[in-house]
Amino acid sequence: MIYITRRERFCAAHKLFREDWSTAQNEAVFGKCSNPNWHGHNYELFVTVKGEVNPETGFLIDLKKMKQIMLREVIDKLDHKNVNLDVDFMAGKRASTEVIAIAIFDVLRPCFEQEGVTLHAVKLYETENNFVEYFG
Repeated sequence: MIYITRRERFCAAHKLFREDWSTAQNEAVFGKCSNPNWHGHNYELFVTVKGEVNPETGFLIDLKKMKQIMLREVIDKLDHKNVNLDVDFMAGKRASTEVIAIAIFDVLRPCFEQEGVTLHAVKLYETENNFVEYFG
C-alpha cells in the first residue's frame, strides 16, 4: 500500500450563521465568522489517495489525472466563490471548514474509485494555524 498526496489552493468567502438564531446568538457562537458581509480565506487542500503501484506504469495514479479531478470537481467550483451561495455540493450545509472537508471527500471519493484508487484523506487548511483532516 502506498499513499500519494496532491495540494491545490483556492480562495473563497463564507459565513457561519444559523438563520433560525438571532444576530446576538450567532455572534456569541460564531464570533467574527458570522459577519453579515461574509469573510474569506486562502485555503490549502491536500488530497491523499492510496492503493497499489501499477507495475506497468510505476504510478499509483497519474498525477495529471489527479489534478484534473481535483480541479473539475472541487477547485473550479470553490475558487473565488461564496461557499454558502455558489457551491453546488455545499447547498443546504453549514459552511464550516469541517463540513467543507467532508463535502469535498464525498465529492471526490467516487471519482478516485473510478480510477482504481481509494481516497484516504482530505486535509483542508483554513489558515496557517487551523486545519481539519477527514478520513471518511
